[in-house]
Amino acid sequence: MNTLIDYIPVIQIVLSILLIIIILLQQSEESLGGAFGGSDSFDTIKKTRRGGEKVVFNTAIIIAILFIITSIASFLVR
Repeated sequence: MNTLIDYIPVIQIVLSILLIIIILLQQSEESLGGAFGGSDSFDTIKKTRRGGEKVVFNTAIIIAILFIITSIASFLVR
């Protein structure tokens, strides 16, 4: 059990790096106007995620959940 406790910080670092990479890979649909409440895009139709974009989105959610679980586990074992 002691070895698992020693690996939790390493797992958190790996998960955080993966989460940053996955989030940066996602496409942003808003430009600078979206940051101020407006929209610069001419097509205001809501697009659904398909194919690779859906896989990246779901992977980001899974990695975020794993990061939260390891953070809670790290807090509880100390």
